[in-house]
Amino acid sequence: MASSILSPTTPSQLCSGKSAIFSPSQALLVKPTRTQLAGKGKGMRITCQASIPADRVPDMGKRQLLNLLLLGALSLPTAGMVVPYATFFAPPGTGSATVGIVAKDAIGNDVRADEWLKTHGPGDRTLTQGLKGDPTYLVVEKDRTLATYGINAVCTHLGCVVPWNAAENKFICPCHGSQYNEQGRVVRGPAPLSLALAHADINIDDGKVVFVPWIETDFRTGESPWWA
Repeated sequence: MASSILSPTTPSQLCSGKSAIFSPSQALLVKPTRTQLAGKGKGMRITCQASIPADRVPDMGKRQLLNLLLLGALSLPTAGMVVPYATFFAPPGTGSATVGIVAKDAIGNDVRADEWLKTHGPGDRTLTQGLKGDPTYLVVEKDRTLATYGINAVCTHLGCVVPWNAAENKFICPCHGSQYNEQGRVVRGPAPLSLALAHADINIDDGKVVFVPWIETDFRTGESPWWA
């Protein structure tokens, strides 16, 4: 068996393993041998644990900083992709204004109830600008009075504006065929929900029609309003 004589040194300067002996101070790789210390009569195997110089110890603070930067870089584009998908599947036009808003006609003029009824007969459903700027139908009842509610024209499927079909007496979406009755209650999918409602009040001072958020029970379904 090969043997070697080592110059006087301390055991802590030598490291031995199954495959090699490391000298941490010089980073030299030496084949494992049977060592014999000067002045000793018997061979002996010296084992120790190699130590890593302080300047080579990883800086955990820097590593954590890099991990945070990487996480932030990935989060921004991920959020950019997730948000559009979430809004795509959420019913559009949800939420409500905190105050009422005066209804406006097709050319942006305030709607006055008496003038409106002069040109819109019983059963009429004509679009006006309502809460948050959403297209909203003003409904004329059979007794030639304005209904106390307006019907949001935004389809609850994918957000198309639903026209009124007088011949069918329904709101029929041209995009995917969803249908709603004369009060805006859904009667045929793929739309999952009825059209949103808003109060249509008449200001006693100037006679203007004012849309106010509808937060009460939906009279068409007997359920809480999904848009509130």
